[in-house]
Amino acid sequence: MRYRFGIDIDGTVTSPTSLIPHINEAFNSTLTLDDIREYDLTAALPHLPRGEFYDWFRGAEAKIYAASPVSEKAKAILDKWKEQYELFYISARGENVRDITHDWFAEHAIHYDHIELIGTHKKIETAKHFNVHLFFEDKHDNAVEISEELDIPVLLFDTPYNRDPVPKNVVRVSNWLEAERWVEREFALQKSLSSK
Repeated sequence: MRYRFGIDIDGTVTSPTSLIPHINEAFNSTLTLDDIREYDLTAALPHLPRGEFYDWFRGAEAKIYAASPVSEKAKAILDKWKEQYELFYISARGENVRDITHDWFAEHAIHYDHIELIGTHKKIETAKHFNVHLFFEDKHDNAVEISEELDIPVLLFDTPYNRDPVPKNVVRVSNWLEAERWVEREFALQKSLSSK
């Protein structure tokens, strides 16, 4: 049996700092990742009218996604996993950036078995539909909901914007190397148990 991993893209496979240079340039700010304490980026820009940020983001979205750097070690680890596991990317990105997303994966030569752009942060139904065994996420409430609803482990990539407490099925990791170690330990154990 090949285990299937559900993997978020932004802030997980791409660096969580991806948006920050674009925000700083557009709004003449000097934000760093440590300034982003909530997933809702408008909280770090309280002087902006809420609609202004979202109007800007819609216009800049394709450019931002095309320029997003890969998280450190993500490509190397995902390359190692492509023979062992099925890699299903489940993203809140919308269909409007499908081509940009596929081009980005091609440009960075990151393997995928499937990419699903659902246009919402509500990923439970999609993760259930694709029967994933493990999820990788950076959004706190997504991680908690997926772990509780599907009763699967979720690896939550630690950032200043997701530091609320987590239930036992959500495992906080600092980087892709920690994620790899966790997968090697837990899935090797599951393989040995299922082969008995």
